[in-house]
Amino acid sequence: MSFVNWWNSLLLSEQIFYCIAIASTLFLIIETVLMLVGLGDSDSSGDGMGEAEIPDEFDAEGVYGENEITEVTDASGLEGLRIFTVRGFIAFFVVFGWVGALMAGSGISLPVTLPVAFVSGFAMMVIMAYLFRAVLKLKSSGNIDNRNALGTSGKVHLTIPAERSGEGKVHIMLQGSYVERNAVTDSGEDIPTGCEVVVVGISGETDLVVKRK
Repeated sequence: MSFVNWWNSLLLSEQIFYCIAIASTLFLIIETVLMLVGLGDSDSSGDGMGEAEIPDEFDAEGVYGENEITEVTDASGLEGLRIFTVRGFIAFFVVFGWVGALMAGSGISLPVTLPVAFVSGFAMMVIMAYLFRAVLKLKSSGNIDNRNALGTSGKVHLTIPAERSGEGKVHIMLQGSYVERNAVTDSGEDIPTGCEVVVVGISGETDLVVKRK
């Protein structure tokens, strides 16, 4: 069967789905190639996926305020994700078109096919947003310098043993991101979980030196 005969044998709904699927797939391929060669839009400003939002409980210098932090914006959650981008819409139409074409070609009714295709396309938009934010965070994580944490306040996540006898963990704001870092202390007493601390030095390349605030 020739392409023309095959195409004419399709229902109008199938033809529409195939047109959407093929066109959007071509756009996705072109956009991906352009991005790989450095000509495409990397969404560095469009997706907003590079950094987690700064919680309200921090002031402009990343120091704890008077109110205790009860919730931190989840960098992996839907909050802060910018799903409706050019790349997101292309991904939506790719999945929407192919799912719709396959379901319509299988004889499934249009009232069932449309919502399933729509939900599948939207799910792909969310997945794409997660993937590209993860890639950007991995790319930017290597640029974080622990020296910028000096003078910054934080909260102990895992008890810090006294006199550098072991490592604990702290949560701090560092270069606009809420991060977890290994920490030691010169204090003669352990600093338990939940205590507020301030970074007073750097130990080696990875550990922060802290003291009770």
